[in-house]
Amino acid sequence: MSALLMGVQTPRISSIPAYVSSAGSEAVALAASAGLILDPWQEYCLHHGLGERVDGRWAAFECGVVVSRQNGKGGVFEARCLAGLFLFGERLILYSAHEFKTAQEMFLRMQVLVENNDAFRRRVKRIRTSHGDEGIELLTGQRLRFVARSTGSGRGFSGDVNIMDEAFNLPDTSVDALMPTMSARENPQLWYGSSAADRDIAPCEQLARVRRRGIAGDDPSLFYAEWSIDPHTGQCARGEDGGVACVEHDNADDPDAWAKANPALGIRISVEHVARERASMGAKGFGRERLGVGNWPSEAADQWMVIPEAKWRPLADEESEAVGRVAFAIHVAPDRSWAAIGTAGRRADGLTHVEVVDYRPGTKWVTERAEQLVERWNPCAVIVDAGSPAGSLIADLEAAGLDIVKPQTREVGHAFGQFVDGVVPEQGEPTLRYIPHPALDAALAGAVTRPLGDAKAWDSKAASVDICPLVAVTFAAWGFATRGHIKEEEAVAPFAVWA
Repeated sequence: MSALLMGVQTPRISSIPAYVSSAGSEAVALAASAGLILDPWQEYCLHHGLGERVDGRWAAFECGVVVSRQNGKGGVFEARCLAGLFLFGERLILYSAHEFKTAQEMFLRMQVLVENNDAFRRRVKRIRTSHGDEGIELLTGQRLRFVARSTGSGRGFSGDVNIMDEAFNLPDTSVDALMPTMSARENPQLWYGSSAADRDIAPCEQLARVRRRGIAGDDPSLFYAEWSIDPHTGQCARGEDGGVACVEHDNADDPDAWAKANPALGIRISVEHVARERASMGAKGFGRERLGVGNWPSEAADQWMVIPEAKWRPLADEESEAVGRVAFAIHVAPDRSWAAIGTAGRRADGLTHVEVVDYRPGTKWVTERAEQLVERWNPCAVIVDAGSPAGSLIADLEAAGLDIVKPQTREVGHAFGQFVDGVVPEQGEPTLRYIPHPALDAALAGAVTRPLGDAKAWDSKAASVDICPLVAVTFAAWGFATRGHIKEEEAVAPFAVWA
């Protein structure tokens, strides 16, 4: 492990609006005159965030910077505030954070920068230090204020520049109240700063919308920069030794991946310390706080992106049942909070039947339930993707005497394709029917896909909901399609399962 490894200075995800010139270099030089020496990545954010159009207005109305903690995001905002006060003549700059301690810390840092520079200090009328009223006011009337959104004190204020720090906790109401007031400003700008968000911890819908636009890259008034990794999934290819052989995604244990998500690595963050974090933190927390891997929400507009709701709903059949042998499949959510067992078989009319047999919290119940189902229905296959979170259950399932089919990477893609073709075929009528289940409908609504070589697969990590019921019935349908032709010794009675 190299202690000299340096962080990557350009973001993995970026969206840069077109501009003809930039005031970024002026902001960087002004910060340097105050002793604030910026990293190249911080200069990158200012250069593109302060791009100017032909008419002199900011090319970016919104600027989003998402980077892991302790990398120096605050330095970008310090430089932006200094430039707004002392270069751009912006009348009111409003810095807000979710917690008061963050807003106060930023105020203290700005106070030091201003008071320790003679040129700045001579232009200051007063520095307010009263609790809840912290701010800097110049003789010429420009003001910089610091507020905590958690107290509600940020509502009702609107500046020429509004900086929303800790945007991982930014409810819609804060931005809803702000946006209309900015329309009266001559050249407004709104900055978001954040580490990766987790929808299960705090409201982050506003930042998620900004991020989606940044990923799309088609918003001409948005600058967005995100330092993060694209982590391996359970379906990534494995080598002969069992290790991950995928080269398209990042390994959370690889220092090169740490560098990709932390531009200040080797500057203010050491490789040694990140290694200690990796050893002591949970995988999800380390991914979120150090690698920029968020648990992002989606909007209603993002629902039913893979299979349209209008195509899925008509295939529901309360009376659907399989005749003869069936296949079962087991899948587990990435955080292991839920597990699902799905089944598939052939109906009397020749169509494919799929159903969620069981869906419960945790995983301890899975082996016993699978034993019961196998004993009762003598399935043609029980499928578990060894590379998925459910792979950890294979040892217990096999110890219980179950014969587990483990699809290869290419077969994971085949399973996805067969399922989609059964619902929305390019030609002809759909060949799949399902018994309605709320969790299955919710999974289809929030499902997204990921590339898998030349094919696609369901993406459990990026989905807005738990999709393990969907993945389970998808593998079950594939299992029946590939093994349902195998004859059993005795005929099995018509099959139907109720959860």
